Amino acid sequence: MAESKVRKPAAGPVVKAAAKPGKPESRLAMVRRARKINRVLAETYPYAHPELDFESPFELLVATVLSAQTTDLRVNQTTPALFAKYPTPEDMAMAVPEEMEEIIRPTGFFRAKTKALIGLSVALRDRFGGEVPGRLADLVTLPGVGRKTANVVLGNAFGVPGITVDTHFGRLVRRWKWTEQEDPEKVEAEIATIFPKSEWTMLSHRVVFHGRRVCHARRPACGACPVAPLCPSYGEGETDPEKARKLLKYEMGGQPGQRLKPPSDYPGSPAPALGTG
Repeated sequence: MAESKVRKPAAGPVVKAAAKPGKPESRLAMVRRARKINRVLAETYPYAHPELDFESPFELLVATVLSAQTTDLRVNQTTPALFAKYPTPEDMAMAVPEEMEEIIRPTGFFRAKTKALIGLSVALRDRFGGEVPGRLADLVTLPGVGRKTANVVLGNAFGVPGITVDTHFGRLVRRWKWTEQEDPEKVEAEIATIFPKSEWTMLSHRVVFHGRRVCHARRPACGACPVAPLCPSYGEGETDPEKARKLLKYEMGGQPGQRLKPPSDYPGSPAPALGTG
Protein backbone atom coordinates (compact mmCIF):
# COMPACT_ATOMS: atom_id res chain seq x y z
CA MET A 1 0.00 0.00 0.00
CA ALA A 2 1.08 3.59 -0.52
CA GLU A 3 3.77 4.67 1.89
CA SER A 4 2.84 8.31 1.23
CA LYS A 5 -0.05 8.01 3.67
CA VAL A 6 2.36 7.91 6.57
CA ARG A 7 3.21 11.39 7.73
CA LYS A 8 6.99 11.42 7.99
CA PRO A 9 8.68 13.04 11.01
CA ALA A 10 10.33 16.39 10.38
CA ALA A 11 13.73 16.16 8.70
CA GLY A 12 15.37 18.82 10.86
CA PRO A 13 15.64 19.22 14.63
CA VAL A 14 12.40 19.71 16.47
CA VAL A 15 12.27 22.97 18.41
CA LYS A 16 10.15 23.07 21.51
CA ALA A 17 7.87 26.06 21.82
CA ALA A 18 9.10 28.40 24.52
CA ALA A 19 7.05 28.31 27.70
CA LYS A 20 6.35 31.45 29.65
CA PRO A 21 8.60 31.22 32.72
CA GLY A 22 6.92 31.34 36.08
CA LYS A 23 3.40 31.55 34.65
CA PRO A 24 1.21 28.46 35.01
CA GLU A 25 -0.85 27.45 32.01
CA SER A 26 -4.47 28.51 32.23
CA ARG A 27 -7.30 26.04 31.74
CA LEU A 28 -8.25 27.76 28.48
CA ALA A 29 -4.68 27.60 27.17
CA MET A 30 -4.43 23.91 28.07
CA VAL A 31 -7.69 23.10 26.26
CA ARG A 32 -6.53 24.97 23.17
CA ARG A 33 -3.17 23.18 23.24
CA ALA A 34 -4.87 19.80 23.75
CA ARG A 35 -7.18 20.34 20.80
CA LYS A 36 -4.26 21.41 18.63
CA ILE A 37 -2.41 18.22 19.58
CA ASN A 38 -5.48 16.25 18.55
CA ARG A 39 -5.53 18.02 15.18
CA VAL A 40 -1.85 17.24 14.60
CA LEU A 41 -2.43 13.60 15.52
CA ALA A 42 -5.37 13.46 13.11
CA GLU A 43 -3.07 14.66 10.32
CA THR A 44 -0.32 12.24 11.35
CA TYR A 45 -2.57 9.18 11.72
CA PRO A 46 -5.55 9.68 9.38
CA TYR A 47 -5.80 5.88 9.28
CA ALA A 48 -5.93 5.39 13.08
CA HIS A 49 -8.10 2.41 13.95
CA PRO A 50 -8.67 -0.27 16.62
CA GLU A 51 -5.68 -2.60 16.40
CA LEU A 52 -7.64 -5.75 17.17
CA ASP A 53 -8.94 -7.90 14.31
CA PHE A 54 -12.70 -8.41 14.53
CA GLU A 55 -15.73 -8.92 12.30
CA SER A 56 -18.53 -8.63 14.86
CA PRO A 57 -19.25 -7.06 18.27
CA PHE A 58 -18.76 -10.49 19.88
CA GLU A 59 -15.33 -10.94 18.30
CA LEU A 60 -14.28 -7.45 19.40
CA LEU A 61 -15.52 -8.08 22.94
CA VAL A 62 -13.60 -11.36 23.19
CA ALA A 63 -10.46 -9.89 21.65
CA THR A 64 -10.53 -6.93 24.02
CA VAL A 65 -10.81 -9.20 27.05
CA LEU A 66 -7.87 -11.23 25.73
CA SER A 67 -5.78 -8.08 25.20
CA ALA A 68 -5.23 -7.51 28.93
CA GLN A 69 -1.52 -7.80 29.82
CA THR A 70 -0.47 -8.69 26.28
CA THR A 71 -0.11 -7.08 22.84
CA ASP A 72 -2.87 -6.69 20.29
CA LEU A 73 -0.57 -8.51 17.88
CA ARG A 74 -0.50 -11.62 20.06
CA VAL A 75 -4.29 -11.48 20.42
CA ASN A 76 -4.74 -11.16 16.65
CA GLN A 77 -2.47 -14.15 16.12
CA THR A 78 -4.53 -16.19 18.60
CA THR A 79 -8.16 -15.34 17.81
CA PRO A 80 -8.43 -17.02 14.37
CA ALA A 81 -8.20 -20.47 15.96
CA LEU A 82 -10.40 -19.40 18.88
CA PHE A 83 -13.23 -18.11 16.67
CA ALA A 84 -12.94 -21.08 14.33
CA LYS A 85 -13.75 -23.35 17.28
CA TYR A 86 -16.19 -21.02 19.09
CA PRO A 87 -17.81 -18.69 16.53
CA THR A 88 -20.80 -17.65 18.68
CA PRO A 89 -21.53 -16.92 22.35
CA GLU A 90 -23.56 -20.12 22.45
CA ASP A 91 -20.54 -22.13 21.27
CA MET A 92 -18.16 -20.41 23.68
CA ALA A 93 -20.55 -20.85 26.61
CA MET A 94 -20.29 -24.62 26.13
CA ALA A 95 -16.49 -24.66 25.83
CA VAL A 96 -14.39 -27.17 27.76
CA PRO A 97 -12.13 -24.88 29.84
CA GLU A 98 -8.99 -26.93 29.30
CA GLU A 99 -9.44 -26.85 25.52
CA MET A 100 -9.96 -23.09 25.45
CA GLU A 101 -6.99 -22.55 27.76
CA GLU A 102 -4.74 -24.33 25.31
CA ILE A 103 -5.86 -22.09 22.43
CA ILE A 104 -5.47 -18.77 24.27
CA ARG A 105 -2.34 -19.73 26.22
CA PRO A 106 -0.14 -17.39 24.10
CA THR A 107 -2.02 -14.35 25.45
CA GLY A 108 -1.04 -15.05 29.07
CA PHE A 109 -3.27 -15.35 32.15
CA PHE A 110 -5.13 -17.95 30.11
CA ARG A 111 -7.00 -19.57 33.02
CA ALA A 112 -8.51 -16.30 34.24
CA LYS A 113 -9.29 -15.22 30.69
CA THR A 114 -10.94 -18.57 29.92
CA LYS A 115 -13.15 -18.20 32.99
CA ALA A 116 -14.11 -14.66 31.94
CA LEU A 117 -14.82 -15.61 28.32
CA ILE A 118 -16.99 -18.57 29.22
CA GLY A 119 -18.75 -16.49 31.87
CA LEU A 120 -19.51 -13.58 29.56
CA SER A 121 -20.65 -15.99 26.84
CA VAL A 122 -23.08 -17.64 29.26
CA ALA A 123 -24.37 -14.19 30.22
CA LEU A 124 -24.79 -13.19 26.57
CA ARG A 125 -26.64 -16.43 25.85
CA ASP A 126 -28.88 -16.38 28.90
CA ARG A 127 -29.49 -12.67 29.47
CA PHE A 128 -29.07 -10.98 26.11
CA GLY A 129 -30.32 -13.51 23.58
CA GLY A 130 -26.83 -14.28 22.33
CA GLU A 131 -26.21 -10.66 21.28
CA VAL A 132 -23.65 -8.19 22.65
CA PRO A 133 -25.57 -5.32 24.26
CA GLY A 134 -24.96 -1.79 23.02
CA ARG A 135 -25.20 -0.06 26.40
CA LEU A 136 -22.39 0.64 28.84
CA ALA A 137 -24.57 -0.27 31.83
CA ASP A 138 -25.21 -3.73 30.36
CA LEU A 139 -21.68 -4.40 29.13
CA VAL A 140 -20.02 -3.78 32.49
CA THR A 141 -22.22 -6.47 34.08
CA LEU A 142 -20.48 -9.13 31.98
CA PRO A 143 -17.61 -11.12 33.60
CA GLY A 144 -14.22 -9.62 32.79
CA VAL A 145 -15.68 -6.45 31.25
CA GLY A 146 -14.86 -3.04 32.76
CA ARG A 147 -15.33 0.49 31.44
CA LYS A 148 -12.25 0.31 29.21
CA THR A 149 -13.42 -2.83 27.44
CA ALA A 150 -16.98 -1.53 27.25
CA ASN A 151 -15.86 1.74 25.66
CA VAL A 152 -13.76 -0.13 23.09
CA VAL A 153 -16.78 -2.21 22.08
CA LEU A 154 -19.23 0.70 22.10
CA GLY A 155 -16.99 3.02 20.12
CA ASN A 156 -15.85 0.54 17.49
CA ALA A 157 -18.72 -1.92 17.13
CA PHE A 158 -21.70 0.35 17.83
CA GLY A 159 -20.49 3.86 16.99
CA VAL A 160 -21.16 5.13 20.51
CA PRO A 161 -18.52 7.73 21.46
CA GLY A 162 -16.22 6.73 24.29
CA ILE A 163 -12.75 7.40 25.70
CA THR A 164 -10.61 4.31 26.15
CA VAL A 165 -8.05 4.80 28.89
CA ASP A 166 -5.36 2.15 28.51
CA THR A 167 -1.75 2.43 29.67
CA HIS A 168 -0.68 4.34 26.54
CA PHE A 169 -3.54 6.83 26.75
CA GLY A 170 -3.00 7.49 30.45
CA ARG A 171 0.75 7.95 30.01
CA LEU A 172 0.43 10.45 27.18
CA VAL A 173 -2.34 12.61 28.61
CA ARG A 174 -0.30 12.99 31.79
CA ARG A 175 2.85 13.84 29.81
CA TRP A 176 0.84 16.45 27.93
CA LYS A 177 -0.49 17.83 31.26
CA TRP A 178 -4.11 17.34 30.28
CA THR A 179 -4.66 15.69 33.64
CA GLU A 180 -2.76 14.61 36.73
CA GLN A 181 -5.16 11.78 37.54
CA GLU A 182 -3.93 8.18 37.73
CA ASP A 183 -7.27 6.38 38.12
CA PRO A 184 -8.59 5.47 34.64
CA GLU A 185 -12.17 6.53 35.38
CA LYS A 186 -11.01 9.92 36.66
CA VAL A 187 -8.76 10.32 33.62
CA GLU A 188 -11.70 9.50 31.36
CA ALA A 189 -13.92 12.03 33.14
CA GLU A 190 -11.36 14.84 32.90
CA ILE A 191 -10.46 14.26 29.26
CA ALA A 192 -14.16 14.16 28.39
CA THR A 193 -14.43 17.81 29.49
CA ILE A 194 -11.69 18.90 27.05
CA PHE A 195 -13.03 17.44 23.80
CA PRO A 196 -16.47 17.27 22.19
CA LYS A 197 -18.14 13.90 22.43
CA SER A 198 -17.87 13.38 18.68
CA GLU A 199 -14.06 13.24 19.02
CA TRP A 200 -13.80 10.75 21.89
CA THR A 201 -13.42 7.48 19.98
CA MET A 202 -10.99 8.76 17.36
CA LEU A 203 -9.03 10.71 19.97
CA SER A 204 -8.51 7.43 21.81
CA HIS A 205 -7.18 5.73 18.67
CA ARG A 206 -4.86 8.61 17.80
CA VAL A 207 -3.37 8.88 21.27
CA VAL A 208 -2.82 5.12 21.53
CA PHE A 209 -1.30 5.04 18.03
CA HIS A 210 1.10 7.80 19.03
CA GLY A 211 2.00 6.08 22.29
CA ARG A 212 2.83 2.84 20.52
CA ARG A 213 4.76 4.40 17.67
CA VAL A 214 6.51 7.50 18.98
CA CYS A 215 5.88 8.43 22.63
CA HIS A 216 7.12 5.22 24.23
CA ALA A 217 7.12 4.64 27.97
CA ARG A 218 10.86 4.22 28.49
CA ARG A 219 12.43 6.10 25.59
CA PRO A 220 10.09 8.43 23.73
CA ALA A 221 11.25 9.58 20.31
CA CYS A 222 11.00 13.30 21.09
CA GLY A 223 13.20 14.33 18.16
CA ALA A 224 10.81 12.71 15.67
CA CYS A 225 7.57 13.73 17.35
CA PRO A 226 5.05 15.82 15.40
CA VAL A 227 3.57 17.29 18.59
CA ALA A 228 6.91 18.15 20.23
CA PRO A 229 6.35 21.93 19.97
CA LEU A 230 3.15 21.48 22.00
CA CYS A 231 4.52 19.02 24.56
CA PRO A 232 5.47 20.25 28.06
CA SER A 233 7.43 17.01 28.60
CA TYR A 234 9.62 17.41 25.51
CA GLY A 235 13.15 16.25 26.31
CA GLU A 236 12.22 13.24 28.44
CA GLY A 237 13.31 11.08 25.52
CA GLU A 238 15.77 11.15 22.62
CA THR A 239 15.84 14.64 21.06
CA ASP A 240 18.35 14.01 18.28
CA PRO A 241 16.22 13.63 15.12
CA GLU A 242 18.28 10.85 13.54
CA LYS A 243 18.53 8.82 16.74
CA ALA A 244 14.84 9.42 17.46
CA ARG A 245 13.78 8.16 14.04
CA LYS A 246 15.45 4.84 14.80
CA LEU A 247 13.09 4.45 17.78
CA LEU A 248 9.90 4.67 15.70
CA LYS A 249 7.77 1.53 15.62
CA TYR A 250 5.25 -0.17 13.34
CA GLU A 251 4.49 1.65 10.07
CA MET A 252 6.29 4.78 11.28
CA GLY A 253 9.45 2.69 11.49
CA GLY A 254 8.80 0.72 8.32
CA GLN A 255 7.65 -2.39 10.21
CA PRO A 256 4.44 -4.49 10.16
CA GLY A 257 1.43 -3.37 12.14
CA GLN A 258 -0.42 -5.34 14.79
CA ARG A 259 -3.38 -6.51 12.70
CA LEU A 260 -3.30 -9.54 10.46
CA LYS A 261 -6.24 -7.94 8.58
CA PRO A 262 -5.69 -4.16 8.75
CA PRO A 263 -8.12 -1.63 7.22
CA SER A 264 -7.70 -0.90 3.53
CA ASP A 265 -6.25 2.57 4.17
CA TYR A 266 -3.55 1.35 6.55
CA PRO A 267 -0.18 2.31 4.97
CA GLY A 268 1.90 -0.38 6.66
CA SER A 269 2.08 -4.11 6.06
CA PRO A 270 -0.07 -6.73 7.85
CA ALA A 271 1.31 -8.59 10.84
CA PRO A 272 2.38 -12.21 10.39
CA ALA A 273 0.22 -15.10 11.52
CA LEU A 274 1.22 -17.04 14.65
CA GLY A 275 4.36 -19.09 14.06
CA THR A 276 5.23 -17.46 10.72
CA GLY A 277 7.24 -14.46 11.85
